[in-house]
Amino acid sequence: MLAVLLCSAAAAQPASVLPAEVQAALAAAKLPPEALAVVVADADAPRKPPRLAWRAQVPVNPASVMKLVTTFAALDQLGPAYTWQTPVYLEGTLQGGTLQGNVYIQGRGDPKLVVERLWLLLRRLQAQGVHAIAGDIVLDRSAFSLGAHDPAAFDGEPNRPYNVAPDALLVNYQAIALTFVPDSVAGVARVSYEPPLAGLQFQASVPLAAPGTACGDWRQTLRAELGEAARIAFAGVFPAACGERTWAVAPAQPAAFSARAIEGMWRALGGTLAGQVRDGRVPAGLQPAFSTTSPALAEVVRDINKYSNNVMTQQVFLTLGLQKGGAGSFEAARDALQRWWRQRLGGDADLPVVDNGAGLSREARISAQALARMLQLAWAAPVMPEYLASLPIAGVDGTLRRSTSRAAGAAHLKTGSLRDVMAVAGYVHAANGRRQVLVAIVNHPNASVARPVLDSLIDWAARDQ
Repeated sequence: MLAVLLCSAAAAQPASVLPAEVQAALAAAKLPPEALAVVVADADAPRKPPRLAWRAQVPVNPASVMKLVTTFAALDQLGPAYTWQTPVYLEGTLQGGTLQGNVYIQGRGDPKLVVERLWLLLRRLQAQGVHAIAGDIVLDRSAFSLGAHDPAAFDGEPNRPYNVAPDALLVNYQAIALTFVPDSVAGVARVSYEPPLAGLQFQASVPLAAPGTACGDWRQTLRAELGEAARIAFAGVFPAACGERTWAVAPAQPAAFSARAIEGMWRALGGTLAGQVRDGRVPAGLQPAFSTTSPALAEVVRDINKYSNNVMTQQVFLTLGLQKGGAGSFEAARDALQRWWRQRLGGDADLPVVDNGAGLSREARISAQALARMLQLAWAAPVMPEYLASLPIAGVDGTLRRSTSRAAGAAHLKTGSLRDVMAVAGYVHAANGRRQVLVAIVNHPNASVARPVLDSLIDWAARDQ
C-alpha cells in the first residue's frame, strides 16, 4: 500500500528532466537546455501538476506567441461578436451629384478595412448620390493616440508589412499588393497594384528572366526600388517559372498611405474631388450618413493567430485600451490588459510585459508557467471554441502548414519567431483523448535552428504517457 501511495505521489509531480528525445534534439541543434522554457499540462485540470515543467517560471521573450494573450483578453472582454464601425459623414448640400462641402471618414480602429471593403464603402458613398466632391475628404484618425513611428527602427526593414504602425483608419494594413503575371509572348511580367494609390508612378511591366531561370528568390531578383513615396520601380527581372505571384510591401511615407489609397480608389471608381484628402476632425453635431461594419472579432482573431498579423493585433490591443481603458493608446491598452490579468488570473507574480501586444518586441516577457495558466483558463472559458479555432493546425494551415511534427492535424498552436526567439504555444490532442496545454519557448542566439526541438515537444505531448 505504501508503495502504491509513493508511486501516486511521484506521478503527481511534474517532470523536472527534459524527455530524452528533446535532449537529443537540443544537442543536435547545439542549443543548451537553459535556452528552453517548457510547460506541458492537462488543459482541463489547472490544479493538477503539469506533466512537464522546465524553467517554467523564468520570464522569456515569447515573440508572436504573445498574440495569444492579446486575442484571448479581447475575446473574453469584448466578446466574439464585437465589431468596429467606420462612420461616414456628409457636410454641405448635394446638388446634381456634387456635394458642396466635405466628406468625413472616421476611423475607429477597424483592423480589416481591406481593398474590397474600402471599395464597398466608397460605392456606398456614391449610392448616397455623391459622385463629385467640391470640398475635401477629411480623415478623422483621432480615436487612437499614437506617437511617431519609424518602420525601420525594429530591424531596418521599413518596407515589410509586419513593421507597419497601427492607425485608427487603417486601410489594407497600410500595404500595397504587387501582382506579377508572366507573359512569355511579350517577354514581360505585367504588374498590377492594389489598392490604387493617388500620385503613384508605377512600372506596368518587368522584363522576364532568361528562359530556364529557376524561380528561386524572385523578390531579390526583381531589385525593387521602394524608397520613394511617389514611385515604385524595378531594376531587375522576373522569372517566368514562378508563375503568378503577389508581393505585399509597405510603401514609403506610411503615414500618408490611407489618404492616398482613399483618393486613388475614389478616382478609380469615377469619382471627382476638387479639394484634397487630409486629416481632420468630424464637426460636433454632424450625424453620419452611413456606417460600415467590420467582420466580427472572432474572424479578426482567426486571421491574427493563423497568419500572425502584427498590425491587426495592435489594432485589437489599442481597441482594448479604447473600450476598457478610456483611450486608444498603448499605455491605456497595457493598463487595461494588466487589470484583466489580475482579475482573471490573480496577483502580479506572473504579470506579462506585453509592450505592443503583438510580440514584435525585444522587451515583451512572459513565463511559460503564466502562459500555460492562461491557456487553461481559456480552455474553460465560453469563448474557447472561437479561440481554439483561431490557432494554426500542425501540418494543415496557417503558420504551421509546413510543420514536420508527427502530430499533424492534432495540434492547435500559435507560433512565434524573432531574432534569438522561437516558440509555440497552444493545445495538443494527446493519444489518450485528452487535450494538453503546451508552451515551449527558446531564447538563444541560435534559436532559428530550434524547430526540431519544438517538434519533438509537440510529438512528446501528443503521445499517451
